[in-house]
Amino acid sequence: MNAAIRFLVGSLRRGPQAPDLNRLFDDGQTYGERLADRVAAIGGSWRFIIGFSLFLVAWALLNTLVLARHAFDPFPFIFLNLMLSMLAALQAPIIMMSQNRQAAKDRLEARLDYETNLRSEAQIASLHDKIDLLLAMAGEREDTAEAAG
Repeated sequence: MNAAIRFLVGSLRRGPQAPDLNRLFDDGQTYGERLADRVAAIGGSWRFIIGFSLFLVAWALLNTLVLARHAFDPFPFIFLNLMLSMLAALQAPIIMMSQNRQAAKDRLEARLDYETNLRSEAQIASLHDKIDLLLAMAGEREDTAEAAG
């Protein structure tokens, strides 16, 4: 629905006119989009960074100290580098998809804010007209009272 039509129709309705941005946006998301947002949220957290750092330290210790002669990935950890490269190759586009959706959500929020501002402006103009009318009516009463007196 066009913003102008929503603006005109919105003035005829009563009740809350501002839609819930999160509900509007979340209703349109697919399972893959929600999953990408979750992966981006986890991948960008301190829990992930600390946990992954501990995993890397454990990998290095296991392959250098514990399994010294029979290490499955001896120093310089080529298999670990391969796994990290594949993880980065998958994680980067997923995070970009999540960022693109956040930008789309921001655009939707800006549009809804604009529509709210339009409604507010129209209501303020309407109130201004009503006050002008009341002032004019009060002025007429004063004029008729002075003429009668």
